[in-house]
Amino acid sequence: MLVDPGQLRLLALIERHGSLTAAAHALQLTPAAVTQQVAKAERDWQVPLVIRGPRGATLTAAGALLASHGRTVEEASDRAEAELAALLGHLSLRLRIGTFQAAALHLLPPALTALRHRHPDADVSVIDVVSGRGADEISAGRLDLAIVASWGTPLALPPHLRAHSLLLDPMVVVLPDDHPLATGQPADTELHLEQLRDESWVSILAGHAAREQFNDAAREAGFTPTARFETESYDVAQALVGTGIAVALVSRLALTHAPGTTHRELAHPRPYRRLYAVTKADAGLTPLADMLIDLLRDVARDITATWEAPPHENQRSSTHRTEPEAPGSESTPPGPERPAPAPADLPQA
Repeated sequence: MLVDPGQLRLLALIERHGSLTAAAHALQLTPAAVTQQVAKAERDWQVPLVIRGPRGATLTAAGALLASHGRTVEEASDRAEAELAALLGHLSLRLRIGTFQAAALHLLPPALTALRHRHPDADVSVIDVVSGRGADEISAGRLDLAIVASWGTPLALPPHLRAHSLLLDPMVVVLPDDHPLATGQPADTELHLEQLRDESWVSILAGHAAREQFNDAAREAGFTPTARFETESYDVAQALVGTGIAVALVSRLALTHAPGTTHRELAHPRPYRRLYAVTKADAGLTPLADMLIDLLRDVARDITATWEAPPHENQRSSTHRTEPEAPGSESTPPGPERPAPAPADLPQA
């Protein structure tokens, strides 16, 4: 027969407390339920186990033998409970984060600073993960939260994962600082993409969503871009623009202000990428993930406010940086509501 650890534990409790009623209380059962369990145990083991008397209950020799193993079951149960509590306590303070370059530089640090002020004992780790791998790393159990980007279309995630919208990141045109469109107009002048139809471009490699978005935007503006340089990195694109040989379409968040460059906003409708935090749908074991998402949204609001402020306000805010406010209740980050369409994502940004 299969050994029932619950029966062994029940006998150990009867031996310890000396009555079925006390054993029932310890198990949070009724005395009748315990009586039924004893009867079933005696049928299963095919031997009398408990002697009931006017002053309680004692065990037969067979019952005492089984009760000795029941004490082992109880000890193992207690250890398991304590170890599980310790594990859950550790998991509640652990947060493994994956992110891509621009978010790691500009979005994540203020949020992590605020998180560590609130939970100095938090066990936080961060690794560099391209957007296309973030969801897979969470599914595999290697990450608790990943910051990823999508160029215009909502993320397609399996049911066990959840996407939390953080920020709409507009694309801007990066120009050599001596370009006629940079020197002949005020810095807040918005450009139309068709004004750049005859330019040479540094573009993201073909096959990436950012490149598809760029091609779609150029097509809508009535031209096919001349892509003389291709790269996976917005940093490399801006460095090449600084040489004066081309222009580039770059995420606003990824701007490096490389020497020899300036940038101009695009007139509406402008392309965007959307940044998300991806977690498991059930993140009950990682409560710090929800807290970090709220803090990331605070930082996103600060960043968006800086982008929308007049140039002199941008300079002031860059020299007086403050810690993000406490997490709010808003679930939708600020920013334009209709990003331009595009597929998947970009390896580096």
